[in-house]
Amino acid sequence: MALEITDANFEETVLKSEKPVMVDFWAAWCGPCRMVGPIIEDISKDYDGKAVVGKLDVDANQEFAAKYGVRNIPTVLIFKGGEVVGRQVGVAPKTTYAEALDALL
Repeated sequence: MALEITDANFEETVLKSEKPVMVDFWAAWCGPCRMVGPIIEDISKDYDGKAVVGKLDVDANQEFAAKYGVRNIPTVLIFKGGEVVGRQVGVAPKTTYAEALDALL
């Protein structure tokens, strides 16, 4: 199950993580986000223990969406060592997300 990431836990969960982190910036009203959701859930199971995979609702948590320039959703950012090292805007196949994490493991 993908973690619920919020403005309140973002720094601890994402920026201070020793593992690579994938964050899906999404909203409930966004059709393409609903297409990416099951892919992110699969990735979270596949990479359990190897990477942190979470979802951030941009309607409820705007601070970090704004900080990282998320203007279109879904946007998936990949962090390593507290820095953004990858960005995927829009819907992509599962392999795209998996390859981005594999490159960091």
